Amino acid sequence: MKKLVLAAVAVVSLGAGASHAQVPIDPASHAAIASILTWAPDEQSSGYRTIETIFKTHTIKRGKTVHPLPVAARQIEPTFTYDGKTWTIDDYMKAYRVSGLLVLKDGRIVLEKYGLGRKPSDRWTSFSVAKSVTSTLVGAAIQDGKIKSLNDPVTRYIPDLKGSAYEGVSVRQMLMMSSGVKWNEDYTDPKSDVAQAGGSVTEPGINPMVSYLRKLPRANPPGAKFNYNTGETDLVGVLVSKATGETLAQYASEKIWKPYGMEQDAIWMTDPGGQERGGCCISMTLRDYARVGLFIAGGGVANGKPIVPPTWVAEATRRQIDNGIPGGGYGYFWWIRPNQSYEAVGIFGQSVTTFSDQHLIVVQNAAWPKATGKELSAARNAMLEAVKAATKGS
Repeated sequence: MKKLVLAAVAVVSLGAGASHAQVPIDPASHAAIASILTWAPDEQSSGYRTIETIFKTHTIKRGKTVHPLPVAARQIEPTFTYDGKTWTIDDYMKAYRVSGLLVLKDGRIVLEKYGLGRKPSDRWTSFSVAKSVTSTLVGAAIQDGKIKSLNDPVTRYIPDLKGSAYEGVSVRQMLMMSSGVKWNEDYTDPKSDVAQAGGSVTEPGINPMVSYLRKLPRANPPGAKFNYNTGETDLVGVLVSKATGETLAQYASEKIWKPYGMEQDAIWMTDPGGQERGGCCISMTLRDYARVGLFIAGGGVANGKPIVPPTWVAEATRRQIDNGIPGGGYGYFWWIRPNQSYEAVGIFGQSVTTFSDQHLIVVQNAAWPKATGKELSAARNAMLEAVKAATKGS
């Protein structure tokens, strides 16, 4: 029980900052007025598919070719026991408002199902799954020589942070959520940092998140303690844009979407300063989420060309710091599970989970009734274990 509680606490924060930096296209729209964290079920099932019609976004453009995802001859039909009863995948999807579930075994689709009225061509928002994409773009910028080293100070790339508590903080420490800068991620508290940060441009010419974060005090030495901070993941997005001279959407298109062969353009939500949010809200199709998983599992190589340094994926998806979850940990914006798989996770049921030893990737998109909770996570874990069992030996 303690493990479940700790895991739930960790996951609660995965997209907590998603509401403060929304920029509505039509401020009078009901969905835009409400925080994305408090949408009603019908607003979720519609809005998660059509974020670009509600909030301001940039487009991650796809290329001319599509990376194939062949369908395996044998499809799986997992069943599992959870909460005292037997579940089919259809039962699970209906009960937990899952809009898409896709399983890849050895690069082949062995299960693909949709719900909540979603079609295969429909995108779905990622919430904090975006953090793991931002981490990958850091790796790409290192490969390109735009970021010289993970040991570089963040102030080298964001000079506006000079003289703040970020003096002496490295890029690596940012990716490990261990800057040491004081930050309150409690989004149930309207006075918390996550509720107030980056909501408007307060200093013209300076990104609103940079403006807010550079005024915060220090709580711990850099690298000493994990403290989940959604604002800093947005800050890393700013860092990548500063280092490369490109928007995150442009760079993601150049480094992942076009060379790897995503099937559809993706959408990335922007903040009030017009910067894509490094910590949240990329919308893509279910199959493109699977392709992101494959790209990482393959070492970050596209068309035979390394997009990230040779050791990047191994380092990013390995425990770099203790995050309080027994047997787990945190890499570079990737969560390390107690069973040594790794995953990108977002609130309301978004996840890309990779079991490297089984060449297995499981993607879920959902509209959970609340951001997270130990029962929701336990049900998802039961489904994952059933999928593992159904594909074992195949």
